[in-house]
Amino acid sequence: MSHLLKKPFGCHGKVHEISPQTAGWRYVGFSLYRLRAGEQVAETTGDNEVILVMVEGKAAFDGGGQHWGVLGERSSVFERTAPHCLYLPNDSQWSAVAETDCIIAVCSAPGLGGHQARRIGPDGITLTQRGTGTNTRFINNIAMENEDYCDSLLVTEVFTPAGHWSSYPSHRHDEDDYPRITYLEETYYHRLNPDNGFGIQRVYTDNGDLNETMAIADGDVVLVPRGHHPCGAPYGFEMYYLNVMAGPLRKWRFVAAPEVEWILERDG
Repeated sequence: MSHLLKKPFGCHGKVHEISPQTAGWRYVGFSLYRLRAGEQVAETTGDNEVILVMVEGKAAFDGGGQHWGVLGERSSVFERTAPHCLYLPNDSQWSAVAETDCIIAVCSAPGLGGHQARRIGPDGITLTQRGTGTNTRFINNIAMENEDYCDSLLVTEVFTPAGHWSSYPSHRHDEDDYPRITYLEETYYHRLNPDNGFGIQRVYTDNGDLNETMAIADGDVVLVPRGHHPCGAPYGFEMYYLNVMAGPLRKWRFVAAPEVEWILERDG
């Protein structure tokens, strides 16, 4: 199995825990909790800023010295409704009590203490279309660069219809050469509908020194340390993924793979 493909290490409690140390990079962290109603979880952010994403279900949150009430409303990510999220700066404590069975994603990156704790969504998050034809997918931007309430994190949700491609045309963001391109590490947390299906993700460099093609199951995480990283949903299986990106500059600038530059030039 590819070292870039991370399977959940359980089906209850904390089921993913990816840190810069375990990933072999410098910026992005990602963990995931699957809780039953009534269960609790608590953490501190330490040197990181964090965005908590209610992937599914409902939970009551305290964090950054405030009580935020119950967040979450969708029972399935494939409802495509806007997520409920919570931003917490570094040196914050947070806790959650599950109101229903729920899934909480913890997206992290180095924090500078430059922002206050705040709710993100569902207000202000609008599902938007990107791409054309079988490259069409739908985006919930949670914290991309036009939102200025983060120090490092870039976070978004993507819904890819069955039979479509996503993160395509193939592109990379693995050099620190702004404004041409930025260095951003990235994780993909994948879900599939129906959940017994599979998806495909390839991570590759132009010179082929990294060239991994992975079969994605429901609940898997893919690490993208560098290179291009398209993914596809076979006919019959809808794909969701939650992206977390971070690097030395909070800008998303990419370069297309040479073989697909003509698609970007045609479609814009």
